[in-house]
Amino acid sequence: MNQTISILNNTFILHPAGGIFWEEKSMLLIADVHLGKISHFRKHGSAVPFKAVAENFEQLSRIADSFNTEAICFLGDLFHSSLNTEWNLFEKWVQSRQEKIILVAGNHDIITPVKYERLKIPIYSEIRSGGFLLTHHPEETSGFFNFCGHIHPGIRLGGIGRQVLKLSCFFKTENQLILPAFGTFTGNYYLEPKSGDQVYAVTKNEVIQVC
Repeated sequence: MNQTISILNNTFILHPAGGIFWEEKSMLLIADVHLGKISHFRKHGSAVPFKAVAENFEQLSRIADSFNTEAICFLGDLFHSSLNTEWNLFEKWVQSRQEKIILVAGNHDIITPVKYERLKIPIYSEIRSGGFLLTHHPEETSGFFNFCGHIHPGIRLGGIGRQVLKLSCFFKTENQLILPAFGTFTGNYYLEPKSGDQVYAVTKNEVIQVC
């Protein structure tokens, strides 16, 4: 189940896969996929099943197919590091899609822009649209609401008997919303919400507001 929120009179739909659909722009926002990370682990001897590579692309297709989206905007760290075999899978995935694909570069995006140019994927350091600022790193810019990634936000939820449930989350403050990491094997940084913050925890099938 999705969660729908309104920011500056625009409608945003939070999806359990970890992306946000911006209705007015018909744009899907996704952060921190870290493609290539699984292949990097496997190359260095980690026992990560190869099917986990395909899961990232299947998840991307599922969320894109969930909305009538015209564009997919990756908010940085689309790839984890340098080129490996997952680039070939990414090329095939891009060629299978009809949406315009955009990259706001993150600190891990070190692959030459020439490779993206060949796929007709523009790269930006940031995007400003109306009162919204799309970046990879969290930014505080007067007059703008910031959508970003980089942090891989998570939340700890206490239960009966001192149990602790750890979940990825969308973390919203007054002028910013940090998206969860979309990719598998990315890890989380657990944040402590302050008064006025809104946290939307992500489970397999739901986005649940927990504060």
